[in-house]
Amino acid sequence: MATRLGLGLPQMRQYDLGRDVPDVARAAERIGFESLWVFERALFPEPTTQGLYGIEGLPWPERYRGVADPLVTLTLAAAATERAALGTSVLVAPLHVPFQLAKSLATLDAASGGRVVAGLGTGWSLDEYAAASVRPFEERGQALDEVIEVCRAVWGPDPVVYDGKVTRIASAAVGPKPARPIPILLAASSKRARRRLVDHADGWLPVGRSAAQVAEQWRELQELAAERGRTEPLRTVLRANAEYTAQAHTGANRQPFQGNVEQIVTDLAAHAEIGLDEILLDLQGGTRDAGELKDVAAAVYTAARAAGV
Repeated sequence: MATRLGLGLPQMRQYDLGRDVPDVARAAERIGFESLWVFERALFPEPTTQGLYGIEGLPWPERYRGVADPLVTLTLAAAATERAALGTSVLVAPLHVPFQLAKSLATLDAASGGRVVAGLGTGWSLDEYAAASVRPFEERGQALDEVIEVCRAVWGPDPVVYDGKVTRIASAAVGPKPARPIPILLAASSKRARRRLVDHADGWLPVGRSAAQVAEQWRELQELAAERGRTEPLRTVLRANAEYTAQAHTGANRQPFQGNVEQIVTDLAAHAEIGLDEILLDLQGGTRDAGELKDVAAAVYTAARAAGV
């Protein structure tokens, strides 16, 4: 069975959001992409006080200076499409009030006919936590736990009852309900995060590095699931952050998904062999505008399917 392919929606500064998001979403669905995805970057600290991903000395890319809100972007895409799943990879869950996030996701799922996939993570930016989180960075794991619990409660039958550190619902009707149970996927990397995923989530959101690294992580996660007695299968969606270039990348330091269409498809094929359910291809960082994004997406999709991906 062919690997499902998804496309990252345009959220960065070079795009006209009101025009380009619906346009790219419609085009992606027409091309054959089965899902549409957004990510979250709340702000761009200036001067930067912390390296990208918390790695000292690693600069933030300029394209992160203005990233559109993920749920607003998904709403624009939902209104312009009919079939494609609508996913977040990822929402930084602790930057959101749990009840309001649960209600927003439920409303979007109801409006879209049951197409939402909630990909959540804890994030890493101290500046984003200082600006937006209701809990300190040191409590990010517990904050994510509460978001998951509140979502499950709010999306479930009425009356909703929940008593947590941030959220307290005595007894209430909360609607609209999702059209179906919204799958929760986690971007888990640490041992504790992987246990949370196996015990409380529906799937995994790895990031495409080398295919060998991802394959090893997937093997370890499956072993952990078996150890903890999980019987439900884990849904898997790989995020492939592509750096498209018109010409082939000839440097010895080429990273996965960096280069022209042929090189990106070669990396897609290598990752598809791992046996993951889906690959999300985010091309927006390396394309100038929506026209180029659509053209490259179509070329990659056609070549990938021809290569058996």
